Amino acid sequence: MVSLGQSNVQEVESTPEKRKKNKWITPKTVPYFFVFPAVAFFLVFTVYPVISSLMLSFQTRQGSEYVFSGLDNYIRLFQDGLFYKALGNTFLILIIQVPIQLFLAVIIAVALNSQFVKMKSFFRVAFFMPAITALVASSIIFMIMLDENYGLVNYLLSLVGVEPIAWLSDPFWAKVALMVAITWRWTGYNMVIFLAGLQNIPGSLYEAAEIDGASKVKQFFYITLPQLKPIFVFTFVLSTIGTLQLFDEPYILTDGGPNNATLTITLYLYENGFQYFDFGYASAIAYVLVLIIGVLSWAQMKWAGDDE
Repeated sequence: MVSLGQSNVQEVESTPEKRKKNKWITPKTVPYFFVFPAVAFFLVFTVYPVISSLMLSFQTRQGSEYVFSGLDNYIRLFQDGLFYKALGNTFLILIIQVPIQLFLAVIIAVALNSQFVKMKSFFRVAFFMPAITALVASSIIFMIMLDENYGLVNYLLSLVGVEPIAWLSDPFWAKVALMVAITWRWTGYNMVIFLAGLQNIPGSLYEAAEIDGASKVKQFFYITLPQLKPIFVFTFVLSTIGTLQLFDEPYILTDGGPNNATLTITLYLYENGFQYFDFGYASAIAYVLVLIIGVLSWAQMKWAGDDE
């Protein structure tokens, strides 16, 4: 009887303690416990690096320590001729390659959306495959194919009497090779986006146009293209951001050469940060690049009339 009484007393005494321990776990607080890991990872791996790199852009290394130097890195940046060279190369690729890429993506999407093409699923997967291919692997394949002496491309050109082209060692042809590699990889990706937009255009618009006697060409210019305007804005902004962050292809294919002809902003950032270990200057380049991307994206959306 004594032992039973003691056990009852212990249970009664332990009940308030259990309630005290579990007071933080309630139906209202449980969601926060589930969200906390994601928020913690976001703060540690996103917010902290952004703030840290921003502070680092105002510092220079003296010996083994970084000291505050104000705007010295930014002043040096705007006096750096190599930075302007990288900026010019990047914008040249943006101005030439992106319109070609989007034009091809629209043409392919329209063709694969028509009723005249068979095996649509096969062709859609085939055109999209380059986008999911590893960047390093695809760049190495292009490097082998474009080899001046033993590459497949020069061999095929020799069959029609064309002299071998120094695809990767001539400044002009190196830019061309880089643009071809980028276009091959990302055209199919944009094609899928345009294809989704085409499939959302109401068929009644085309039926009404056919009743009015509009040809397929007029339907394309007066129905398809206007209806795809939001998709054009979206893909152009994405392509602009991707081109301004271009790194893998120039790094593997040409390493920025020859004579810095294919040096891009992000490749120049990488060289300063991880080859010369000038992290303060590299951080300044990164934030100038972020500013350029933000201004261009805003300008593109305003130019397209996207008030939202």
